[in-house]
Amino acid sequence: MTQIADRLSAIRAEMAKQNLDAFFIPRADEYLGEYIPAHNERMLWASNFTGSAGMVVILKDRAAMFVDGRYTVQVRQQAPAEYFEYYHLIDHPHVQWVVDQVGEGARIGCDTKLHNRVWYNDAAKVIAKGNAELVEVAENPVDLAWAERPAPGKLMASLHAREYTGMHSLEKRQQIGEAIAAEKADVAYIAQPDSICWLLNIRGQDTPCLPIVLGTSLLWADGSMVHYLDADKLPEGVAEHVGDGVTFKSETELQADLQALSGKAVMVDPVTANAWSQLTLERAGASIVAAADPALMPKACKNGVELEGAKAAHVRDAVAVTKFLAWIDSEVAKKASHTEATLSDQLLAFRKELPEFVEPSFDTISATGPNGAMCHYNHLDGKPAELVYDSLYLVDSGAQYPDGTTDITRTVAIGNVTGEHKKMFTLVLKGHIALDQQRFPEGTTGAQLDAIARQFLWQEGFDYDHGTGHGVGSFLSVHEGPQRIGKGVAPVVLKPGMILSNEPGYYKENAYGIRCENLVIVRRMQSEGDLALLGFEPITLVPFDTRLIDVALLTEAELSWVNRYHAKVRETLQSRLSGDTLEWMVAATEPLTRQ
Repeated sequence: MTQIADRLSAIRAEMAKQNLDAFFIPRADEYLGEYIPAHNERMLWASNFTGSAGMVVILKDRAAMFVDGRYTVQVRQQAPAEYFEYYHLIDHPHVQWVVDQVGEGARIGCDTKLHNRVWYNDAAKVIAKGNAELVEVAENPVDLAWAERPAPGKLMASLHAREYTGMHSLEKRQQIGEAIAAEKADVAYIAQPDSICWLLNIRGQDTPCLPIVLGTSLLWADGSMVHYLDADKLPEGVAEHVGDGVTFKSETELQADLQALSGKAVMVDPVTANAWSQLTLERAGASIVAAADPALMPKACKNGVELEGAKAAHVRDAVAVTKFLAWIDSEVAKKASHTEATLSDQLLAFRKELPEFVEPSFDTISATGPNGAMCHYNHLDGKPAELVYDSLYLVDSGAQYPDGTTDITRTVAIGNVTGEHKKMFTLVLKGHIALDQQRFPEGTTGAQLDAIARQFLWQEGFDYDHGTGHGVGSFLSVHEGPQRIGKGVAPVVLKPGMILSNEPGYYKENAYGIRCENLVIVRRMQSEGDLALLGFEPITLVPFDTRLIDVALLTEAELSWVNRYHAKVRETLQSRLSGDTLEWMVAATEPLTRQ
């Protein structure tokens, strides 16, 4: 790992030039999104860690990795222990840890473009309390040390047709403009590229798996908009496509335009916008109106066209995934040798048979045996493991189509499985069913629903260290906010039209992993009482592996749910499949009975 040693040494040399005792390297770029292009993968370059979240802290003679529960195993495999200490983000808050290490009078550096304002404010308080100084670096030490940093991509954007969006850009901008005015703001700074792509009905190729164009925007209360990006990526006809009131500028002009907003009330999301943008506005004399990105909720609550598109995309995707599951069974029956990579490649090949397929919506989690216990495992991060027989295989995958984004996890029996496998799978499935069937009053948040999916695991003394559900976009992010189902802070009220995942799981370290994931739409439900009720409509239509179900652990209602779900799968797919795959699907959806 001399490469990592050399990189850390180069970063420390740049830190020394700026008289820094410590420096934060988040897994983020200036857009603060989950997916970032290669030229912005600073944390990966400095540590070899490929996870989607984390924080590296570089001191003069030490370094530490802070990750959440998804990555506690993975980080030890990737970030070399001779250079990094390992900590849990929640159990050991990284800012306090730094203060404790460096002491009073220390200069602790951060690049304010890579952190949101909430983090910045909290960090400043903790560091000030420790009598140290939070230093805003003008030049990032990682960027200065990264001699062979890739150049930004130049792939073209595309115009997203109204047959997929259901609304013209001008309608959306005027609607959001009214929300900006309602907040007593003159203009909103929109920092999330997926919000902007949704507003303008454009898509791009700037990041893997997420079809966005990188950039930020100023959206005025009258619906007019200035979009800052690399305009060379824009296709012909973009002006006519987006309609009146949109100006395109280079990102190099953003700072001056923010500074020109002196005296204006500017709406900014302190979570999704970086601290640099807000500090620039404040120092220029603008008044900050701290509020959520005004495009988040309208984007999350899909219109009828988007919902129909999502359902069509899931039916299409179900054909590919079902072909894959049938193929796996045929390979297992032959005792064929496979790796996690060959399995993932075959799934991708089935999806590529679909003419509408654009790209995966995230890196496929193809995990056999013990690797399934790492809930965000990526076989591309090392040597893909051989398929383990008489165990479980977990495959979490998704696809981008012009009319929708998919995400599905299935856990598959590979050969003979144990009673423990069946018990734990059934407990997870029971939680999935309970959440799927739950009816709840308007005003309910995802935090209030989370325990419903965990209850059966909890009763046996088990749990899983990830959220139960995340929002999903419309040919946009597979992890879309603000809606989610999870422990702790999940304050957003669930509303009709939102798409979320339902994905409880269980992970036994060094043994196996289980997850049951469908996507669902929040729908209005009939109510005989005084409350207006909401519920979920599943749109993922792929069989669960009934070989892993212990029917004795299911109630009659749960057994009925499984059989109804599989009947719908069969009804939907039987005219779309043929040959051995059709025969497999029919067998896989046979009604379960008590012996």
